[in-house]
Amino acid sequence: MAEAQFFVSQDEFTCSVCLEILSDPVTIPCGHSFCLKCLTDCWDQSQECSCPQCRETFMPRPELRRSTVLNEVIKKLKKTAISPRPLPQPQNYASPGDVECDFCTVNKFRAVKSCLTCMASYCQTHLQLHFEIAAWKDHKLVDPDGNLKEKLCVKHLKSLEIFCKTDETCVCLMCVVTGHKNHEIVELEMEREEKEISFAREVEENEKSFNDLINYIMETHSKLTARIRKQEKREMKKAEGVLEQLGKEIQELKRRDAELQKLSDTKDHIRFLQVRATLHRKSDQTGVWDLRTFIEKIQKIQIVFKTDLRLTDGIKKVIRKETEAKYPDHPDRFDWWPQVLCREALTGTRCYWEVEWRGDEMLIGVAYEGMGRKGDGEEFCLGFNDKSWSLWWSHSHYNVCHNSQKTVIGAPYSPRIGVYLDWPAGSLSFYSISHTMTLLHRFNTSFIEPLYPGCYLGCKSTYFPPVT
Repeated sequence: MAEAQFFVSQDEFTCSVCLEILSDPVTIPCGHSFCLKCLTDCWDQSQECSCPQCRETFMPRPELRRSTVLNEVIKKLKKTAISPRPLPQPQNYASPGDVECDFCTVNKFRAVKSCLTCMASYCQTHLQLHFEIAAWKDHKLVDPDGNLKEKLCVKHLKSLEIFCKTDETCVCLMCVVTGHKNHEIVELEMEREEKEISFAREVEENEKSFNDLINYIMETHSKLTARIRKQEKREMKKAEGVLEQLGKEIQELKRRDAELQKLSDTKDHIRFLQVRATLHRKSDQTGVWDLRTFIEKIQKIQIVFKTDLRLTDGIKKVIRKETEAKYPDHPDRFDWWPQVLCREALTGTRCYWEVEWRGDEMLIGVAYEGMGRKGDGEEFCLGFNDKSWSLWWSHSHYNVCHNSQKTVIGAPYSPRIGVYLDWPAGSLSFYSISHTMTLLHRFNTSFIEPLYPGCYLGCKSTYFPPVT
């Protein structure tokens, strides 16, 4: 029985990445097929797994397996030594916005090249003369250009071929002889290359300046935070000084009270009145502080510098308020930073959860159990040590943080964040969730301990229950 002939378009067996016949074809969930190596390289160089053809995104990354049936079809196609028959090409009539052929009379076809020597555009048929006529073979052909008139010298109606660096303008050869004698002139291509290099250098310098500005802002923010903490410590020292003075005054009052008690036992009225007057004068001279004033000062200091998180909705919702929360001290509790960790750990598995939040500042991430919690240093904050990873929203932009290394992420604000943890693969991904799912950043590392999800809240911020 004779084998069937393959009368198909080559495009049906072509990889849209390398534009070659499929090699080790793989088919992904959206139905499109690619070379195994092309798709693997494409995904390895990107932060998300999406179809190079239709841009559909897959998460988690699909496992790629060679399509056995498609591979056999391609093998047979190669074995028969019959080239795929191309589909007939449609008539390339010019559409609105296309460059028309200047030599088509009735039906204008789309131009495939423009000639800077003839100053005209040609369709595929009329272009053939440039390859057949010897005198035309040296003409300069470029991609279709609908603005050829702009490439003509207005004065001499000649092609602009030279750049005058003295006057910073494009000129024709006649201009060089007549009006630009002794000027510094170069070929257009050379000037273009020089300008591109200059432009690339300018872009690089601007990017460096921009990064320097970001680093300056971050450094200023860090210094300002440090100054605030120093101010807080100074205020606490003042409070300690107040308490110490208060203790001395209390001792003085106790001593006088004892003297008065002893004096009240005497029967000598004259001595009683004399000693009592002396004690009263001493009291006026030393200026015993009002206990109520002391207490009010101490309470004000505590209220100003005491910030706490409130847990609500069955310990699922977290709110930060500038009021003192009455929670007992605990070895697992952060005593300075307004952040919490979940009680249950994640290890040896793949997990995905989403969180919603409102406010001016927020960090979400994961941490090992051994992350430090007792202190006001930056190393006790999520992402600023080697035991935690976090996504940080502050000052209208995102940062990802690990071991005090911050990376700025250019993405708009999103009140809903998705987190995907692939513990076995050592992958932690953060997504912006709206009508689409956009990857913000992915950490790739090797986790060696169970991880606890957690969050940090800025002033007047709220963290809502995770959606699993």
